[in-house]
Amino acid sequence: MRDWELTQREVLYEGFFRLARYHLRHQRFDGEWSPVLQREIFERGHAAAVLPYDPDTDRIALIEQFRPGALEASAGPWLLEFVAGIIEEGETPEDVVRREAIEEAGCTIGRLEWICRYHVSPGGSTETTALFIGQASLDGIGGVHGNADEHEDIQVHIVDATEAIAMADDGRISNAMGLIGLNWFARHHERLQSQWRA
Repeated sequence: MRDWELTQREVLYEGFFRLARYHLRHQRFDGEWSPVLQREIFERGHAAAVLPYDPDTDRIALIEQFRPGALEASAGPWLLEFVAGIIEEGETPEDVVRREAIEEAGCTIGRLEWICRYHVSPGGSTETTALFIGQASLDGIGGVHGNADEHEDIQVHIVDATEAIAMADDGRISNAMGLIGLNWFARHHERLQSQWRA
């Protein structure tokens, strides 16, 4: 394994998020060392996300919310996403997705299955996301949710499983979390429905 060295880290801004400048160098593929590089890195923390799935009705829950980073998106800055939240100190990813499912979608998660952990944007951010699928009863689930203290305004959509998979294929889902999770779900859909159905 090649080596790397962080020689200095400067915090440039700290507010809702943190931006730091890293001074670092790393071994190159030819074995030599790179010069010291300067890179601005977005230090957001780590997240956990879940796709609530009801195997008895073969439906999933997606949430829709405003995202300022998507202001220039052709379909607008309201994105269809999975339930997700930042992992706070002392929390496990499983704790986060169970809490966020109640806060953002009004549903309770039963069984959880691990999908993966992925780097959100490793060229400029430290953030990773732990991704799960969770068993949930979606009868009567819907409406607008969110934590008022955080100014969340989250619309819940209950979608047939096959339609959700199509949404990943046709561009209605345009974020990495949704694309990764729904592509995994498409491959494991029949198994999960069989194993989790009441």
